[in-house]
Amino acid sequence: MANINGAFGLRPMSKLGQGSNSTGTTGYTPYEIANDYSTAIYQGSPVIPLSTGYISLVGAAAGGSVSLVGAFMGCKYVSSTTGKTIWSNYWPGSGADSNHPVEAFVADDPMQLFVVATDASWTSKATARAAVFANANFSSGTSGSTTTGMSSAALAISTIATTAALHLRVMGWVDDPSNADFASAGIGAIVRLNNSFNSPEGSIAAGTPSTTGV
Repeated sequence: MANINGAFGLRPMSKLGQGSNSTGTTGYTPYEIANDYSTAIYQGSPVIPLSTGYISLVGAAAGGSVSLVGAFMGCKYVSSTTGKTIWSNYWPGSGADSNHPVEAFVADDPMQLFVVATDASWTSKATARAAVFANANFSSGTSGSTTTGMSSAALAISTIATTAALHLRVMGWVDDPSNADFASAGIGAIVRLNNSFNSPEGSIAAGTPSTTGV
């Protein structure tokens, strides 16, 4: 039977080790989206830090060498038409009063584990087991729904490899009877971010995104 999961981007699940998981996010002045940033960022989208001090939707930044800072969970901004504060699960790419910041909420803990749907068949449970501890990239990492505000990012099965530069490390999958058909897309893969920008061992410099490599 086919899985019921559709793509939903990165969904915080738990943390590595014994630390408790509050499913909390960081939302304070350092995480901002530029008022004139016209690209939509959906809930669950992977985001990167820019050299300008803002965050941006993921891309093959600086040749693919920019680390992910985390998963975008929503934002707060002042409407340019009503002057009222807007709380939104996604950034629409416009509508903010330029006199006020666009504050972003990001799941940015480098120890955070996420669930992300697979974009294609994993063939079998044995094939999925062989992919654990391998790396992977996103499919549709920059798109989403303006109706739900949710990202359409998924784990691209075809990219699974040992390549360290890939964004995701596969840690397993969710034991979910409604999404247990390994011959279909939609398995809930458990992943963590490779080379997290907030990782204590150091990270790759912030940069400017392009539109490929996701």
